[in-house]
Formats: sequence, structure tokens, C-alpha cells
Amino acid sequence: MKKIVVVGSINIDLVTECDHFPAVGESMFGTSFNIFCGGKGANQAICAAKLGADVTMVGCVGNDANGQLALDNFKKYHVNTDSIVKVNTATGIALIIVADNDNEIVVIKGANACVDIEVVEQAREKILSADMVVMQLEIPIQTIDYVLDICQENKIPVILNPAPYQPIGDEMLEKVTYLTPNQVEVKQLFGEEYQKVLSNNPNKIIMTAGSSGVYYHDGDQLQQLKTSKVEVVDTTGAGDTFTGALAVALTNGYSLAQAIDFAQKAAGIAIGKMGAQTAMPTLEEMK
Repeated sequence: MKKIVVVGSINIDLVTECDHFPAVGESMFGTSFNIFCGGKGANQAICAAKLGADVTMVGCVGNDANGQLALDNFKKYHVNTDSIVKVNTATGIALIIVADNDNEIVVIKGANACVDIEVVEQAREKILSADMVVMQLEIPIQTIDYVLDICQENKIPVILNPAPYQPIGDEMLEKVTYLTPNQVEVKQLFGEEYQKVLSNNPNKIIMTAGSSGVYYHDGDQLQQLKTSKVEVVDTTGAGDTFTGALAVALTNGYSLAQAIDFAQKAAGIAIGKMGAQTAMPTLEEMK
């Protein structure tokens, strides 16, 4: 079983469904409210675990009820929690509105801001034993850079999902094996059209584009891998499903095109259900 280490965020998601997104100053009734375990890091870890990987989560939760809820949820999905540190601040929260087949999200960092170099050092042995390390941008950028240095020195491949947007310098990008932005994040990160960005980073930047599928440059030409049409119920966690599934496929020896196809299929299943982690497919569902 391949080992994937996810260094990243752990949140509790407060999800409201509405008929439409409220305008500024508008009060309105929602149609439902649910509490889910989330956070981009946690989502990617649980996606990989549900798809059969041996997953360790590295991060922080608060010493509160939400933190315990998150820890119990990891154990439910057989994610190793030995490298999750409890800190004296609130567990991260995401406020999510789902409407019009899309979502709007406000993230409160909470304990995720405490994922520092000391937390990484406590998990160093786990990281060094990994077949793949996965990260996002909901933890301090200096921590991400520190993990990238460890992985580069030890030839451990890294997938970085650059969301939510933070600036990434060229030096950091050089250390990343695979970058998985969406179209908006490509524009934010590089300030150029995606065609040029992908051609300058062949087989490295894998850009998700919603219903248009996924784009990457294979070294010869720009490739578009179209996605199957599915009924959209909730897009929350779709990008995390893609990244987690991509990590599983790549560590199992799939070619990049095969891995993208596998990841797109997983994301397509996930957006057909409510929630993030609960909607992510198992390996059985992928058959």
C-alpha cells in the first residue's frame, strides 16, 4: 500500500444551502444547514484514504469539541492521526453557502495557522517514508516551503494545490512536482493566459477547469481531458477530490494522463452528492 502524507488544514464546515446567493445586505432564508468535517488538507487526506492509500495527516486542531470531531472523523476513515497536534486555539472553520450549482466559502484559519516548522519536525519520519506528499495553501507559506525543502532533498514527489490563493515565488514552484490550480488560480499566480503558463511548465501544472475538464501540456502540445457530464449537486471539495485521487493514481504508477482521468472520475462522483468528504468515492465506487 502506497504511503501518502498530507501536510495541511483541518476545518469544520458549516454548510448552508440557498436558492440563490444573497446580495450585499440581503437577509434570506436558506433551505438546509449541515455540519461536515472539512479543510482542504483533511479533504485530500480522506479522499486518498477512501481510495486505498495509507495516509498520514500532519496538521493542527484546537483543544475543543470541533477538534475532537475532526480527529474522530479521521479515525473513521483510517487516516493516521499521530502527527496531528492539539493547540490552544479554536479549530479552523469554513462557512460555506451552496447555491446556483456553485459555492462561496469563507475560511477562518484557527489552529491551521499553528502548523509550523516544529509540527513538521515532529512528523519528519512520516514525511521521509512517504511515496507522495500533498499540500495546499491553508497553512503558513513558510511551513509549505520548509516541507518542500525536505522533499526536494530526499527526492519525494510533491503535489501542491495552490488554494486558497497565496503568492508563490519561482523558487517554491521549482520544488513542486505537480501543481493543481484551477483557471482562476493560474491567472492569480502567473498573471498570464493559461496556454502560455502550461506550455512553460510541461507535465507539471495540471489545471482544472470545471465542466471543461482538465488542461496540461505534455511537452509536445496542450492537452485537454474532457470530463463526463454529471448532475451537479454540490461542488464543495471537488478540487480536493481531484488532488487526492491524483496522488493515489500517480503513486500507483499511472501515467499522468491516466492519473488525470482517474482523478476526474473521482471528482465527478463527488459533485453528485452533498458534502465534501462524505461525497468522495471509495475505490469500489470507482470500478
